[in-house]
Parts: sequence; structure tokens; C-alpha cells
Amino acid sequence: MGSSTKKPVIGILGGIGSGKSTVAAEFAKLGCGLIDADEIAHKLLEKKYVKEKIIALFGPVLDSAGKIDRKKLAEIVFVDADKLASLTKILHPFVLARTEQLINQYNQENQVKAIVLDMPLLIEVGWEKRCDRLIFVDCERPLRVQRMREMGLFDENKIKIRENFQISLDNKAAIAENTINNNSGLSALVRQVADIFFGIIING
Repeated sequence: MGSSTKKPVIGILGGIGSGKSTVAAEFAKLGCGLIDADEIAHKLLEKKYVKEKIIALFGPVLDSAGKIDRKKLAEIVFVDADKLASLTKILHPFVLARTEQLINQYNQENQVKAIVLDMPLLIEVGWEKRCDRLIFVDCERPLRVQRMREMGLFDENKIKIRENFQISLDNKAAIAENTINNNSGLSALVRQVADIFFGIIING
């Protein structure tokens, strides 16, 4: 057991496909405890009681293995604000409770220098208040669309639909203390992450 000092909590903001998870992973390499809200939510989808609630609300959105088909589910909820709110209501209390657990756990670990939150709806659920530092990942739309296409995830239209349910990128950029420019290569991104990280550790 280490000393339970409060570590700085860093929240990552940005548009879909901007590279938030890449930035979070780079912070993790520098000694930050990483909390990936998507990963927590994906694990939740495998729990029986969560699965039953989702099927009751959205119908049999299952894949051939009988697991929740995340793509099918996304196609239903991201075109209907009420349905998205219903899904958020099921998943978010669990995601946020697990996030709190992990923050407490990382606060006990001496080798962890700071805690980074990779949470897609961070501001939308009011978690910016839990962060000591907010970082906006800036990336031009054509590049974001290209990245999502390469990953086989979305076309441009789907990105637009999803972003309609989120606080605007201008607002996210405006409340962030730092901006990382992710319009060039990985090495430029790594340098920017390192600069911000050492600034937080040295200056708080």
C-alpha cells in the first residue's frame, strides 16, 4: 500500500476520431493510471442484468455469439436522443462508480504520477468538475473522417450524427487548459503529451 495522496486527474476532450485514446495511452506510458470508460462500458455489456435491460429496451441487438452487438446498438441510439439517454441511464452509474473505484486505487499507488480519464461523454455527464486539468485534442475533420474510415468504423454522415449528441467542439476547446494538435504525425503528438505531462507533475 502506498500513500493515498490525491493525484492530478487529467480529462481528455476532442471530437470522434481525433485521437483521444492515443493521447491517453501516451500519458499512460509516462506513468499515468489510465481509466478507459469505453472499456468499462464494453465489459458491462457482458453482464447478464445489463444485457437483459438493453434487450428489453432495444430488442434483440445480439451478434451470432449471443453478445450485445455494439455496432447494432450504436446505430439505434445515435439517431434518437431519447434512446441514447436511456442507454446512458443504464450504463453510466456503473461506469462512474467503477471510475471512482479506479481513481481511489490509483491514488494508493506510489508509482502512478497522475490519472488520465478517457471518457467520451466527459463533459456531458458533468465529470469535467472531477478533473484538475482538461486537454483538448484538436484534429481537422477530414483527417478524423479518414481515420475512422481506415478503422472501418464510421462514414462522415455517422460522425455528424454522433457529434450532434455531444457538446460542440468549440465549447470543449474553450474550457480546456491545454490543446494538443493532432494534425501531423505521432512523434509530434508524443512531444506535446510529454510537455504537458511534465508541466502538470512539476507545476501541478
